[in-house]
Amino acid sequence: MFNQPKQKSTATHTWQVWAMYMVLAVGLSEKQALKQACPSCDATQSCNCSSMGLDFIPSGLTDKITVLDLARNRIKHIRAHDLQQAVNLRTLLLQSNKISSIDEDSFVSLGKLELLDLSNNSLAHLSPGWFEPLFSLQHLHIHGNCYSDLGESSPFSSLRNLSSLHLGNPRFSTIRQGNFEGITLLNQLWIEGSNLSLYEPGSLKSIKKINHMIISIRRVDLFSAIVRDLLHSAIWLEIREIALDIENEKLVQNSTLPLMIQKMTFTRASFSDKYASQIMVLLKEITSLREVEAIDCVLEGKGNWNTTAIKRSGLGSVETVSVTNMTILHFYLFFNLEGLESQISKLKRLSIASSKVFMVPCRLARNFSSLLYLDFHDNLLVNNRLSETICKGAWPSLQTLNLSKNSLKSLNQTAKYITNLPKLNNLDISQNNFGEIPDVCEWPANLKYLNLSSTQIPKLTACIPSTLEVLDISANNLKEFNLHLPFLKELYLAKNQLKALPDAAGIPNLVAMSIRRNKLNSFSKEELESFKKMELLDASANNFICSCEFLSFIQHQAGIGQVLVGWPESYICDSPLSVRGVQVGAVQLSLMECHRSLVVSLICAVVFLVILILVAIGYKYHAVWYMRMTWAWLQAKRKPKRAPPKDICYDAFVSYSENDSNWVENVMVQELEQACPPFRLCLHKRDFVPGKWIVDNIIDSIEKSHKTLFVLSEHFVQSEWCKYELDFSHFRLFDENNDAAILILLEPIQSQAIPKRFCKLRKIMNTKTYLEWPHEEEQQEIFWENLKAALKS
Repeated sequence: MFNQPKQKSTATHTWQVWAMYMVLAVGLSEKQALKQACPSCDATQSCNCSSMGLDFIPSGLTDKITVLDLARNRIKHIRAHDLQQAVNLRTLLLQSNKISSIDEDSFVSLGKLELLDLSNNSLAHLSPGWFEPLFSLQHLHIHGNCYSDLGESSPFSSLRNLSSLHLGNPRFSTIRQGNFEGITLLNQLWIEGSNLSLYEPGSLKSIKKINHMIISIRRVDLFSAIVRDLLHSAIWLEIREIALDIENEKLVQNSTLPLMIQKMTFTRASFSDKYASQIMVLLKEITSLREVEAIDCVLEGKGNWNTTAIKRSGLGSVETVSVTNMTILHFYLFFNLEGLESQISKLKRLSIASSKVFMVPCRLARNFSSLLYLDFHDNLLVNNRLSETICKGAWPSLQTLNLSKNSLKSLNQTAKYITNLPKLNNLDISQNNFGEIPDVCEWPANLKYLNLSSTQIPKLTACIPSTLEVLDISANNLKEFNLHLPFLKELYLAKNQLKALPDAAGIPNLVAMSIRRNKLNSFSKEELESFKKMELLDASANNFICSCEFLSFIQHQAGIGQVLVGWPESYICDSPLSVRGVQVGAVQLSLMECHRSLVVSLICAVVFLVILILVAIGYKYHAVWYMRMTWAWLQAKRKPKRAPPKDICYDAFVSYSENDSNWVENVMVQELEQACPPFRLCLHKRDFVPGKWIVDNIIDSIEKSHKTLFVLSEHFVQSEWCKYELDFSHFRLFDENNDAAILILLEPIQSQAIPKRFCKLRKIMNTKTYLEWPHEEEQQEIFWENLKAALKS
């Protein structure tokens, strides 16, 4: 009885452990599955699982993920539990899959989601239940699916924070009232309704404000209804892909609400002559409209517009007209637009670009009385037509003119006609082919800005007006800049062939300059400081020679990073080769590379000082003696150690000091050479070969003598030649191990008094017996007997 509860408790604990194990195992398997499907999801907040061939949303998503990209896969169905754990998701990208169905509760945990992209899938209908939990959603893309309408009610009613909405597809055909209920403010609404066939009036009125409305429609009968609904909410209305050809009916009906549309754009639209006239009349009803734009449109007529109806409708409120890439099928037959003069007097900005304009009639040009900005970029204007386009009195208020990328060839003629614009201060005539320019040109007196970039100018002249504050002459073939422009503040010289900065004296008020991509090798501190008012200099993308002077200046100049545009990443060394490709600011040259002359001078000075010290040391320690003796000894070494008996010419070579010559010549020589038998002595005065090097004479005499006789005295130890003779005798004495040296001490010499360089003499005196000359006559006879005996031994 008592064991039963215990067994039950043990079983319960086992099941709990087993359940925890299963949960952990499932969790681990899900994490492994996620890591295998999306390797980038591992421990990151952003998961890029795009283009990985996935058929389902991978399991194992956690609350750490904020961005999930599943675009361009093969996902067909979104299940309720797929995104359940991704509660902190901010961005979910599911575009370009094959999604055809979504469970109602699939997005229930995505309360923080801000961007949802379901575009280019296969959704045949939209369910309000999908979007109901997404109260934080700001951007929704559902275009490119298969739905034909938005349902009977609004699928967006809970999206109170929605900012941009992109919907529609080729099958989208119906917009009903109430489809946009719940949306009050949108930054952008884009409806792709090229096949829209039914629009219930008032469907878009529920949206109180749309900053940018884009709608693609082809049915012109829907155009008026949509525009009427947007008159009081859309600020910028863009109509795409419409062939405008409608009957005369009013756009603005009786309403107390203020009109909101300020800009209207027609993109890839086509106009007939009839509708061109009609649209001008209709747009005048929108009194808030300030700008009309046409992009990539087609004008099918010849300009045969109903000018009477246009004039009768009064003046419009439009101030800006922009036409880009307009195709006029029969532009060579186009009318001169007479009768429209009264309609253009309030225009302030006119841009007609890339539309094959080759001329504007003078009569029409004179009626643009308020026009401040005129852009004829990328057209077919030529010099001989400028007399008509810019005739006297044309464009009387014009301040900015853009004639870039036309077919102008003569700068002189262009400037001549430009003088007809007295208020012009900004002129862009870039990307024309002027080539050589004259020395003198006429320009409007108030011209401040001139763009002559890419005009094939090889050399600048005084044709450039001196009134300029901004000059752009980039991308020409200029090799120098020597103009005097006292008011110039900005100068653009990029893509030329300049090798140095311009002279600052001619442009004293320059504030900013671009000289990038030239042939500039370096610039100095003095050159930079000569521009007193310079705040910005763009000298990037040049081939800099990183010399020591240039590096020293540019790396240590205070605030250089605030002046140089693109510093330091765009300033690269081209030479020396050792630093090619390295940023100028990172180069560190060695002391030898930077101060070669100084280093060479220092080395020379050190070498000279060392030589001087060695000479002084050699003089003090008699190094010259040792060097000479070494040389002589080496020479003696090459000779036979002992001369053959037949070469012995003398009994003794006498080494003595010149100061002792009286005793040697008058006493010793007389005694020895007159003895019986006589001794043959070698004396340097008598027996040395004239013209022969004295060292060779000494060596030869010692070699040819049986003995060497040294007459020692105080004078002997002070004689350098006596030392030579002593050293050579010492070589022989020790090399041959004989008694070739005989020492005669003519006067007492203290061992300490003998100079250190006479180390050989000290050694000989310590190892050999010497004869001492006695002053007593009775002892002298014994002296001679002993000397003769030594010579005979």
